[in-house]
Amino acid sequence: MATEAPQQLTTNFLNSIVHVVPCLKRVRAVFAGVTVADSARVVILRAVGYGRRAIPVYYFPEADVRMDLLTPGAETRTDQHVGEMHFYDISVGGRSADSAAWAYGEPDNRAEGFEPADAPDLRGYVAFAWNKIDAWFEEDVEVFFHARDPFKRVDCLPSSRHIRVTLGGEVVAESDRPVLLFETGLRTRYYIPKLDVRQDLLRPTASKTNCPYKGSAAYYTAEVNGQAFEDIAWWYPTATPECTGIAGGYIAFYDEKCDVEIDGMLQSKASWSIEPRH
Repeated sequence: MATEAPQQLTTNFLNSIVHVVPCLKRVRAVFAGVTVADSARVVILRAVGYGRRAIPVYYFPEADVRMDLLTPGAETRTDQHVGEMHFYDISVGGRSADSAAWAYGEPDNRAEGFEPADAPDLRGYVAFAWNKIDAWFEEDVEVFFHARDPFKRVDCLPSSRHIRVTLGGEVVAESDRPVLLFETGLRTRYYIPKLDVRQDLLRPTASKTNCPYKGSAAYYTAEVNGQAFEDIAWWYPTATPECTGIAGGYIAFYDEKCDVEIDGMLQSKASWSIEPRH
């Protein structure tokens, strides 16, 4: 069993770029009111490729995990790069969850063109299935949806640029005081003060999403000239401390589904990403 932290690395695995990086924050996982993992020595495994971005995953040193609450499960898988995955069931009090955690054996070298040394050695580390844990914390701040990516940055910047949003031939929002949200690898989002939005055209929906960088979003459908544009806009009733600039009083639209003019220039609806292509 490995006893040292896996080296920080960037390597290629069959059209995927894999990073193993240290997380300098204290991370905790809570299940049924009990902290089942608590560590300031977590590493993060992240990957891009396979046609999409894989979400980051926290890996805890086994010594920082309540292994007494885990029992070997029936499930075993083999990851073509990292090795054999051994799953564990978790049981606390009267609650349990199957295949809630996993650990790896030796790195696998069966993928064509790779040597064992190319694969991160994660022996001695345990990861948990995000949705099978009740709550996650970085330091004392709860994290939602998935682990935070150390290579991701989000900036909320007030702006005086003129934004006009047109939908179904109708101007639904126009403002000289938007907040621009810049998020690594994604297109810019324009958050418009509610007073500058045609709220009479919007109705709330039941849709919700959670983002570890911004918070929990609620959605609107726009009804314009007899046409319904489902979940076309969203807002954050509350936001993370980093994104309080968009909380409460601002609405954003999917500009790839609307006509958006910035300082009189019509923006492209084409998708934009710096995701590496292979």
